[in-house]
Formats: sequence, C-alpha cells, structure tokens
Amino acid sequence: MQCEDGDFAVQSLIKQDFVDLARSRFSTGLNTVSISDNEEGYDLDLFCIPKHYAADLEKVYIPHGLILDRTERLAREIMKEMGGHHIVALCVLKGGYKFFADLLDYIKALNRNSDRSIPMTVDFIRLKSYYNDQSTGEIKVIGGDDLSTLTGKLHMLCFKDIIDTGKTMKTLLELLKQYNPKMVKVASLLVKRTPRSVGYRPDFVGFEVPDKFVVGYALDYNEYFRDLNHICVISETGKEKYKA
Repeated sequence: MQCEDGDFAVQSLIKQDFVDLARSRFSTGLNTVSISDNEEGYDLDLFCIPKHYAADLEKVYIPHGLILDRTERLAREIMKEMGGHHIVALCVLKGGYKFFADLLDYIKALNRNSDRSIPMTVDFIRLKSYYNDQSTGEIKVIGGDDLSTLTGKLHMLCFKDIIDTGKTMKTLLELLKQYNPKMVKVASLLVKRTPRSVGYRPDFVGFEVPDKFVVGYALDYNEYFRDLNHICVISETGKEKYKA
C-alpha cells in the first residue's frame, strides 16, 4: 500500500520517538548495556508470569528475549578474545546456570559456523554470599567439586549471574590463583551500580543495572524465582513472603 508524503513524515516521527524512548531506557558504554536509574520496567500484564509469583513482583525489568540477544552478542565477544584457547568454563552455581547454559549454546553455534573455535571443558562450583536480599561479603563454597580439580588448567572463564559489591568475585579470584591458572576471565550477566561496590568489574558484562534487588533467569531470593524467565524487581510483599 502506498502512503502519502505526510504519512511518511508521521511514521518517521513515530520511529524517532521510539528510538529516543529506547535510548532513555538503555544506553551503551564500557562494552555493556546500561539501564538507567530512572527505568521503571514493564507492567507484569504485558508478559507471561507464573501465577504463583504474580503478587511478588513489581515489574519486568529485562525481558527474556533481550537477555538472550545480549547473551548471543557476548558469545561473539568471547570468541573474538578467547578463540583458539582451550578453556575451562567454570559456572558459579546456582544463579549462573541459565546464563552459563545459554551462553555456551551460542559459543557452540559459533564453533560450528565460524573460522575460529573454543575447545571447552566445563566445571561447576557453588557459592553463597547472600542472606535474604543483602550480600554478606562472606564467600562460602558449599557444593560442587573441590576447587583443587582446577589445578593446572591454563585458561579459565568464570560465569556469574550478578556482580553486586564485587567482594564475592574478588574473593573467588584469589582462591583460583592458588591453582596457578595462566589466565582467568569473568563473564557476568549483570553488574549492579551500588555505593557498596569495591570497584571490581568483569571482563564481559551483559547489563549494568541500578541498585535494586532483581530476581528471575536463575537469580533467586532464598531459592525462589529461579523458574522465572524474565529478570524482575521483587516486591516488598515477595521479600516478606519468602524471607529466611
């Protein structure tokens, strides 16, 4: 169907308004997608949310499709920087398992379809540093294999769900140094902007987010919300309902 010149002008204005809105929600910098402190998120009614969580969330903050698209891009960045090295892909459980699985799927697709590849072995450790919605800064290795199994592994890539204060990750990196890796890099889906930060920043970052407690896509609150596809902001009702 043909449109009049005026219609094209209106369409152009609408498109520009949409672009401006997107820029106000998300900006890029430091090789990440930065979400504004003023971002309120999306109404829950616009997405498929499990009924058992309907009253426990405020907003959808990062939709599942956006998570996957950004993760695919991170796979390309990792391939560009680490392609050709045999790496140990170390998943930090439990919150990192979804990010880990999806990112490895994208890397495997690149292995099949590009002129570079990353031979990988995988390993898992489980850490705990939260009590309710607060990071304790005290790292506990409470499950998975003993870290000594990593001794002598030359190149390591750690997968983390979120960097909050950064204390947990810095402590883990100090632990890993004991096993003499040649190189350790870290990929984190989220990095939180918080005054409590110790200044640590991962090598690969999906999204930089404001200082809000988020759940979903394997991020939990006392083990709940891991089964939620989207990343959402938990409500005060949810915190009270599931507090330890």
